[in-house]
Amino acid sequence: MKDNRKTDGISRKERVKKILVKVVTYLFLSVFALAMIFPFYWMLISSVKTVDEYNLSTPTLWPHDFRWDTYLTAFTGDLDLGRLFLNTVLVGVVSTLLSLVVTVLSAYAFARLEFKGKNLLFGAMLATMMIPGELFTVTNYITVSSFHWIYDLKEGPTFWNASLPYLSLIVPFLVSVFYIYLLRQNFMQIPNELYLAAKVDGASDLKYLWKVMIPLASPTLITITILKMMGSWNSYMWPQLVANDDLHRLVTVGLRGASFNIAGTNLIDYPLQMAAVVLVTVPLLLVFIFFRKYIMRGVSRSGIKG
Repeated sequence: MKDNRKTDGISRKERVKKILVKVVTYLFLSVFALAMIFPFYWMLISSVKTVDEYNLSTPTLWPHDFRWDTYLTAFTGDLDLGRLFLNTVLVGVVSTLLSLVVTVLSAYAFARLEFKGKNLLFGAMLATMMIPGELFTVTNYITVSSFHWIYDLKEGPTFWNASLPYLSLIVPFLVSVFYIYLLRQNFMQIPNELYLAAKVDGASDLKYLWKVMIPLASPTLITITILKMMGSWNSYMWPQLVANDDLHRLVTVGLRGASFNIAGTNLIDYPLQMAAVVLVTVPLLLVFIFFRKYIMRGVSRSGIKG
């Protein structure tokens, strides 16, 4: 009886301890989750407030009067978000597709093909990750300037002159050593026997890559696609240097340089500014919400299904 009582007492203490640990853990996570979510909530409710309500000395956590016209004004007003979205989507989609082609071919070459100096070349590529990005910005700017890929306002918006800045936004960042490394490590985990069997059957390297390697590495490829698109969407410094004109400006540069002053006053239309920020932020949030499992799977798994 005593032993049973002691055992029951110990088990009860363990259960109470586990419950307390869970309560403290979830409470800790909930506090930090609220701390991270609140700025987004404040941005959303501020975007539909009136200017007078936003400027109240005591902030309101829920709008008294909803002002939905701020979103329409952000698209049709001086900010011209429609044009900014079009430029950003164009640059993001084209650069992502071309970068995927370069990444897949490079990763496949380092993972499966045999040639002299392969390991040395791959090590040299990895060493470039230690170089600060600002140095690449300087050299890339000198390069695109020498190619005359920067928009010349004096020449006017001719087709060729207006197309050159898109090249300066896309070409310098087609190669990502990190993406090549990530995909190469994924390819290395695919059994080499599949490659030898494909060669016995007479399949070419490109056919094997398209039929076998890419399907098995699809989670990683989806991850690279999402990260590359998000990087293009969020980029600021480089577009500010090479495409800071009304015709080629991207959303980040457009928001930073836009004026939200109310005409005839010194007041700033913060609700309009918040509405513009919401419109720019929502696409990235939706991408992360719907594709987060692919991001985690692409980084943590090899892509082999068994």
